[in-house]
Amino acid sequence: MADKETSADSPEETPNSTPGGNASSEVDLALNTISQRVQESLSLGKRHTFWETQPVGQFKDLGNTSLPEGPIEPPTPLSEVRQEPYNLPNQFEWVTCDMDSDDVCSEVYTLLSNNYVEDDENLFRFNYSKEFLRWALRPPGYFSSWHIGVRVKSSKKLVAFITGIPARIRVHDKIVTMAEVNFLCVHKKLRSKRLAPVMIKEVTRRVHLENIWQAAYTAGVVLPTPITSCQYWHRSLNPKKLIEVGFSQLGPRMTMSRTIKLYKLPDSTVTPGFRNMKFHDVPAVTRLIRSYLSQFKTAPEFDETDVEHWLLPKENVVDSYLVECPETHEITDFCSFYTLPSSILGNQTYPTLKAAYSYYNVSTKTPLLQLMNDALIVAKSKDYDVFNALDVMHNESFLRELKFGPGDGKLHYYLYNYRINQPLKPSELGLVLL
Repeated sequence: MADKETSADSPEETPNSTPGGNASSEVDLALNTISQRVQESLSLGKRHTFWETQPVGQFKDLGNTSLPEGPIEPPTPLSEVRQEPYNLPNQFEWVTCDMDSDDVCSEVYTLLSNNYVEDDENLFRFNYSKEFLRWALRPPGYFSSWHIGVRVKSSKKLVAFITGIPARIRVHDKIVTMAEVNFLCVHKKLRSKRLAPVMIKEVTRRVHLENIWQAAYTAGVVLPTPITSCQYWHRSLNPKKLIEVGFSQLGPRMTMSRTIKLYKLPDSTVTPGFRNMKFHDVPAVTRLIRSYLSQFKTAPEFDETDVEHWLLPKENVVDSYLVECPETHEITDFCSFYTLPSSILGNQTYPTLKAAYSYYNVSTKTPLLQLMNDALIVAKSKDYDVFNALDVMHNESFLRELKFGPGDGKLHYYLYNYRINQPLKPSELGLVLL
C-alpha cells in the first residue's frame, strides 16, 4: 500500500497537430511491459524485502495461471487480529488525524505540501488543498481510524501520514469491499527511519479490524506486482507558462507564438445541452456511470451516495458536466475532472501549476472526442494550465487527436491480498484513484 506518482513530467511540445505523434513506442510500453520492467528490476538485483513478505502477487508467479484468482490469504478471525498498534521508534507516537478539525487538516496539508510526491527533476510537488483532502478522505462510510499520523512525542509535530478509505471494487465478476490506501508521506528528514513499512502494516491492521481484507493502491515505482501500468498524458492549456516553468519544452522548429496557436481552444463549448451537473442529476448519472463501468474488468461499484460524494461539483475540487438532450431531457453523456495543483519549486514568478485530472467520462450519444474537447474548453475557461489524463478506460481514443502528449510518468495499480492472473491493459481498467 503505497503513494502515487506525480504527473508533473516534462513532455515535449511538438510541431504537429498530434503532440507525441512519434511516441507510439511509449504507449506500447505502457500497455505491454510489466514483465519487461520486472525482469529489469530483477536483473538489477533489486529486492522488495517488505513486499515479498506480503500477500500480493509476486514476480516469481507471473504467468502461472494455475494459481487461483481471488484472495491470496483467507480472513483471520477478528479475535486474532492484533489489537495493539505496531511499535514505532521511541521518539514517535501514533495519532488518529481528525480531518474535521481545521487545525489537524492544516497540519496534514502542511506535511503533504512540503514532503509529498515530486517529479524526478524536483521542479513540482503535489499541493492537495484542504478542501480536496476532506473530499478524498471522508466518503460515505469512512473510518476516521484509517487517517493515521505519526507525531514526534516531544514537539507533537506531525511527521508522517497514511490513509485508507472503504470502497466496493468489482474485479471481473466479484464485488470486493476494499480499502483504497493513499497519501503515504514521511517527512524528508526522516526517510532513513524506515517508517513506511510499519505505517503500511499499521493501516493494514486497522483495515483488518473492520473485517476488510483487500486493498487497492497505486505507486509510481514497480513493486510486486502491478495489475496494470498506465501512462500519464498532458494537454497544454497555457503552453507559455508550462514552457517557462519547465513543465514542457518548446518543440523543434517551433516558436512560442506557433505553440500558443497550436493549443488554442474555442471560447465556448459546442455540444447542445452541455451543462453543470446538479444534485437532481445524481440518479441519472449513477445509472449512466454504472452501465459504463460494467464493461471494464476492474472498476468501482458506485451507488447514488458514492456518485453524490465523488461527482457532484465542488469548487476547486471536482467539476462534472453532462449532456441533457434538449428535446427529451435524457442525460446521455457525462465528463468530470478533479483539481490537483502542484507547487512550482523555486520559481518566483509562478508559485503554482493549476492542473485538471480526467476523472470519469461516459459517452453514449455525444462522441467522446467532442465531449472531452468541451471538457478542455471549460477547464481553459477556469484558468487551468494543463489537463492530465491516464490511458485508462476509453481515454486512449481521444488523447492524440486532442493534442495530449505522453509524459514521463507511469502509474502502476496494485491489489493487496487479491490475485489477478493476467495483467490488465489500461483500457480494461475502470478505476481512477486520487
